[in-house]
Amino acid sequence: MRNEIVHANGVDLCVGTLGDRPDPAILLIMGSSASMDWWEDELCERLAAGSRFVVRYDHRDTGQSTTYAPGAPPYGLRDLVADASALLDALRLSRAHVVGMSLGGAIAQLLALDHPGRVASLALISTGPSAPGPDDRDLPAMSDETGAQFAAAREPDWSDRAAVVDYLTHLARVSAARSRPFDEAAFRRLAGRVFDRTVNMASTIKNHNAIEGGGRWRERLGELDVPTLVLHGTEDPVVPYGNALALAREIPGARLLTLERTGHELPRAVWDVVVPALLEQTATR
Repeated sequence: MRNEIVHANGVDLCVGTLGDRPDPAILLIMGSSASMDWWEDELCERLAAGSRFVVRYDHRDTGQSTTYAPGAPPYGLRDLVADASALLDALRLSRAHVVGMSLGGAIAQLLALDHPGRVASLALISTGPSAPGPDDRDLPAMSDETGAQFAAAREPDWSDRAAVVDYLTHLARVSAARSRPFDEAAFRRLAGRVFDRTVNMASTIKNHNAIEGGGRWRERLGELDVPTLVLHGTEDPVVPYGNALALAREIPGARLLTLERTGHELPRAVWDVVVPALLEQTATR
């Protein structure tokens, strides 16, 4: 993976690329408070081995990208969408296959709606057709029990590596499927790498939770005219599975890949299903 800092949309974004530029490009967009590290190295390597040019990047306030004071982000969701489009410009990519997870899935949807020429296809993982709200009562929301489990985590000293790793591990365990063993040792190694690469952990965790949601877009999903693959775990406690059914129903021609025994996560146990599906989805330039 080749990492560099690029200037895009008025900010510095750390981007990693892997593979050969002439191959079909895949832009990986991770979720809230998540740097590019959460797209694990081996997953990216398996995509690149399928003759893909893989691009992952740190959002603002994550990893080594531009960061702001904790709790005071001067940007919103639409700015993160503009960041993704400008990143393609900075890399001189006219368009890419876009894979978004969780909040990254919302960014991917808006990128395809607002910049349709930049998106060759969509893959939407663990996401929904709208931010949670009173206008979407048909969409299942996070349960009170799950919310209480998240809230039970005490804010750590953000400079304390061990405490932050404990905190991130708690959040990941709450997000994971209950029917599959949680690989705590592997997650702790990943969380440690995230801590080591992150400029400002407090801003990483706090600022994406404070941004405005960018308005509604669910009613526009019928405008999408790109091949779309929806991937979702049946045991997702954060964005429950019914959101995937809505996406697959409301995006013309969308296909649904159900990930059994999977939560709000992309565990190694499903890669043998997910990687071939993404390679099939992204076969054309």
